Amino acid sequence: MNDPARSLRTPRLILRSWRDDDLEPFAVMNRDSRVVQYLPGPLEREESDALAARIRQHFAEHDFGRYAVEVIGGPRFIGFVGLAVPPFEAPFMPCVEVGWRLDADHWGRGYATEAALATLAHGFGELGLSEIVSFTVPENRASRRVMEKIGMRHSPGEDFDHPLLPAGHPLRRHVFYRLSRFEWEREGTRL
Repeated sequence: MNDPARSLRTPRLILRSWRDDDLEPFAVMNRDSRVVQYLPGPLEREESDALAARIRQHFAEHDFGRYAVEVIGGPRFIGFVGLAVPPFEAPFMPCVEVGWRLDADHWGRGYATEAALATLAHGFGELGLSEIVSFTVPENRASRRVMEKIGMRHSPGEDFDHPLLPAGHPLRRHVFYRLSRFEWEREGTRL
């Protein structure tokens, strides 16, 4: 089914390599105003496909990335969760970020938290990362709650203006969260 090195399992989810049949539901998701509320805007089909291609390329370059997420015994694609090297320069670079984007019809079920915990375990375990970060706009309370549930801590002194958004853009300011492998192991934040 999938390259075992490119898949993770949780009690309810499979985090796997992307397939071509993921592109259509991904494009639909990327046009949903609920999903893109804290992103620069909806994506046209070509832009969504290009993003999926960049995600696949990231796996090829780094041997980790943002997995397609499917529900065991349910929908075959509900979004992505995984690790990535951010494609911009910032004072906290270099770093690896954990991030997610799920179809709004699947919010509120703990899927982002469950998948992010599996991703952190993979990042700190098999990949041997010493730290993983995350960031979002201050108003994105749902993503911030996920960050806190997975053990990340807000680092207010490192909040930043996203360099890929122009000055004055309402989403430019981002809050910054960190989690070290030491904290992960000490606090037992595992599935």
